Amino acid sequence: MELNILSNSSTCCSPNDDCCEPTYPVAIIGSGPIGLAAAAHLEKNNIPYFILERGKIASNVQSWEHVQLFSPWEFNVDAAAKSLLEETGWVMPDKKIIPTGKALREEYLLPLSELMKDKIHTNEEVVAITKQDTDKMKSKNREEKPFLIFTTGPLGTKSYKALAVIDATGTWGNPNPAISHGVWLPAELGIASKTQYIIPNVAENKKRYANKRIAVIGAGHSAINSLLQLLAIKEADPETEITWVLRKHRVEDALGGGTSDELAARGELGIQMKQIIDNQVIKVETPFYIQSILDKEEGIFLKDNKKKIGPFDEIIVNTGNRPDFSFHKELRYQVDAITEAVSAIASLIDPNLHSCGTVPAHGEKELRQHEQGFYIVGSKSYGRAPTFLMATGYEQVRSIVAYIAGDIEAALNVKLTLPETGVCHTGIDGCCQ
Repeated sequence: MELNILSNSSTCCSPNDDCCEPTYPVAIIGSGPIGLAAAAHLEKNNIPYFILERGKIASNVQSWEHVQLFSPWEFNVDAAAKSLLEETGWVMPDKKIIPTGKALREEYLLPLSELMKDKIHTNEEVVAITKQDTDKMKSKNREEKPFLIFTTGPLGTKSYKALAVIDATGTWGNPNPAISHGVWLPAELGIASKTQYIIPNVAENKKRYANKRIAVIGAGHSAINSLLQLLAIKEADPETEITWVLRKHRVEDALGGGTSDELAARGELGIQMKQIIDNQVIKVETPFYIQSILDKEEGIFLKDNKKKIGPFDEIIVNTGNRPDFSFHKELRYQVDAITEAVSAIASLIDPNLHSCGTVPAHGEKELRQHEQGFYIVGSKSYGRAPTFLMATGYEQVRSIVAYIAGDIEAALNVKLTLPETGVCHTGIDGCCQ
């Protein structure tokens, strides 16, 4: 049976009864592209809401503002957000232009956030979500109780009540380790000052990388972005040594769809890297499964079962990201044991089977959790799978908000058109929340 969340938002005996509880707003966690899109759809449906953001507006996007996306503006702007912005006189950028993270934030996300600034609470990190007076074990009257959200920030611990919760925190900032086992070992933690887990802004930190020995670890487009930035440094400072370390058995498998890629910018990266590898401008170590990291006086060494490579002065780890479920512990939620994606969509987005262009449209029905009114959306809904595009998240939240508003037909009518070929990323591997 389909449930309308709004119909369960009050415990009134009658509209004028003193025992009537208030109708609570919807809570959105995260002010990135998907979180703000969810807010835009709630705004369009006149449903009260608020946004909790642990940093500044779209702070994750700001951390990679120097990186160009693969997808043009037409795939990066949500329809409801576009409609709200155009009411203020905002003009959509050329839909065929491919923005940087800086352009995405400054030309789209910040203007959008201005329209809802009185509903955004920045510098408040969510540390726990539960149901009021009800822990995970208790079932009686559970659906009638509001969500209770706890945050920490400069003003200490605060709490909020909500009708529903949309977790759009993404996975960016919660990286996978360099170690091939997938676990964090003390040796890797011990080289934190010489390691970065983002696409570094090499141009602004030239002294850190020029004439250094650098290892870039990872087989995705984030790694390729890092490599291309480092190569620009090497042109000016030829003593810079660059080694690409990846697990794939053939480096060609990491280069994408080339000229047949529907996202031309993504295909171009692979073409550039092939030329660079053919010209032996960088050293490639593949397949190389890092078993241990050694921090010696002469530098950092990486070791697999057969050999040791190094020494290196700097390590850039671009091995993807993973979701943080630590603040969900008192909720009844379920994720796939392998991908850590929302269970019902795991088989739809498995990167072993799909590129983002072959992911079928999905919405509220597939993202629904055991805890009525709780949703994990955006790249976090994909768990560790790096096949996410923002347009996917926009359709997810459109469907969810339609369901919250009681429009079941619109919630079920999910449609999505995505580019095909290669593994789809935004350029920064599942970042965009």
